[in-house]
Amino acid sequence: MIKVLIVEDSPVMQQLLIHAISSDPDFVIVGAAYDGEEAVEAVKELNPDIVAMDWQMPKLDGKQATRIIMETCPTPIVIVTSSLAAKDVVFSFSMIEAGALAIVKKPSSVDHPDYEKDKQELIQTLKLMSEVKIVRRTKREFEKYTHTVTAIENKIKEETSIQIIVIGASTGGPLVLQKILNKLPKNLPVPLLIVQHISHGFTEGFVEWLKSSTNFQLHIASDGEKLLPGHGYVAPDDFHMGVESGPRIVLSNHNLENGLRPSVAYLFRTAAQVFGHRAVGILLTGMGRDGADELKLLKEKGAVTFVQDNESSVVHGMPGEAIKLDAATYILSPEDITTALITLIKKMNGEF
Repeated sequence: MIKVLIVEDSPVMQQLLIHAISSDPDFVIVGAAYDGEEAVEAVKELNPDIVAMDWQMPKLDGKQATRIIMETCPTPIVIVTSSLAAKDVVFSFSMIEAGALAIVKKPSSVDHPDYEKDKQELIQTLKLMSEVKIVRRTKREFEKYTHTVTAIENKIKEETSIQIIVIGASTGGPLVLQKILNKLPKNLPVPLLIVQHISHGFTEGFVEWLKSSTNFQLHIASDGEKLLPGHGYVAPDDFHMGVESGPRIVLSNHNLENGLRPSVAYLFRTAAQVFGHRAVGILLTGMGRDGADELKLLKEKGAVTFVQDNESSVVHGMPGEAIKLDAATYILSPEDITTALITLIKKMNGEF
């Protein structure tokens, strides 16, 4: 049984969440808290496997409560919110910075046509996140790896220049993307495309949060949009994002890949077909295997590929699958991925 603590200040919504989550026999509700202070104490006393927490609460809000929980009694936390307004989602993502794992929409009322769909997404998210091993959040440096700038330079074809960077991420990805984008120069001479697995409706707020916390020029991708250097493009809800000559963005609503749309697989595959050895592929933390085979394809085409290491990953599913396939040129921490990426582009494209 998966022990769930619900943190929600509205009695009506609290009962709705209890009803929805309890409908699955794998869950048992061990408690319910009405504010952040109660949540902190309840985690200590009840030792839940997962916390379903709202962000807007009295006394301590979700971000403060999450930070204290991760410092004192590390527990998987899922943000459960009813607001899809970009400004509210931006605050919800600040809880990701504090240590929460995922964000999901609250189910509508039981007579709403979307109730079953929202309920199942909540249940599935709680199940998946309850399996994540959480460590106490402290300020620490990512472990440095032995790969040197010289080793990276020795693998580079002198006559080649990088023309695109493609990144795939899932569970734990938002915070890692924030770290990477924060360290990239604003005059990056190539475009950067991102597929981040995220619950439907949260992409706009996710992009706004990344823009405000990194100052990197980010956009939700549009079909046919011309790619510009120094700009980042994020796949929109319900559309695969790929690339074509131009270079331009291609959006497609064809069938799910690896059960997902957007999929990392589609982005990586089209990048391999259009850019080949002129691409850089990066696969970050996440569950499943989306993008692993296609990162291998990128590497076979001559592209440099980076995979996040196990130690810094929230979940090492996607990166781990890529490593099994020998799809990674380098296996690094996010900090070292960024350093190597800048070195790579300066070597191949010249100083910028």
